[in-house]
Amino acid sequence: MLINTYPFQQATEFLTSLDADWAQLIATVGECKFEQKSEREPYEALIRAVAYQQLHAKAADAIIKRLMAIYGDAFPAPSQLLATDFDSLRACGFSARKTVTILGIAQGAISGLVPSRVIAHTMTDEDLIVRLSSLKGIGRWTVEMLLMFTMARMDVLPADDFGIVQGYKRLKNLELAPKRKEITEIGKAWSPYRTIASWYLWHVPK
Repeated sequence: MLINTYPFQQATEFLTSLDADWAQLIATVGECKFEQKSEREPYEALIRAVAYQQLHAKAADAIIKRLMAIYGDAFPAPSQLLATDFDSLRACGFSARKTVTILGIAQGAISGLVPSRVIAHTMTDEDLIVRLSSLKGIGRWTVEMLLMFTMARMDVLPADDFGIVQGYKRLKNLELAPKRKEITEIGKAWSPYRTIASWYLWHVPK
């Protein structure tokens, strides 16, 4: 599902106005095609994000496909996941650590620690980051991916993301990529469209 393009038009106009480098990047990359899956529950989005941690997309896609095959090609409910044998989950391609993490997410969904989509929409970015980062194996970056791609929050900057800092390095022809604190400070100028800025930085030509 593609988000309404009108906010993107506002965002790209704003980013284009920042400086010549941003204007050139947006002219080169073209229209923003940021996609999100707002119909997914945070529980499902987190498990998918865990599958993608430190893996190429094709490998992670295969893991999710094998997971869903256990349940008739449907994404499992938390109770179904918790009832599944540990080794069966490992056989999908999850590492032992990731298997523990996804089981923790399922338990969190049942206990209420992982909020429903409706409740999550009432929470601030930072409240969701703090709450969900309490889950074993879930860090700030994973929750930021949830905020961007599931919650469709438009002002998120994953300052630890390798692709973003490397993209900014190329954008500005820097010798060294900025550190987390530096990119966080620099990114304040991109607010309230830091999500769209991040998307463009992921697409800076190599």
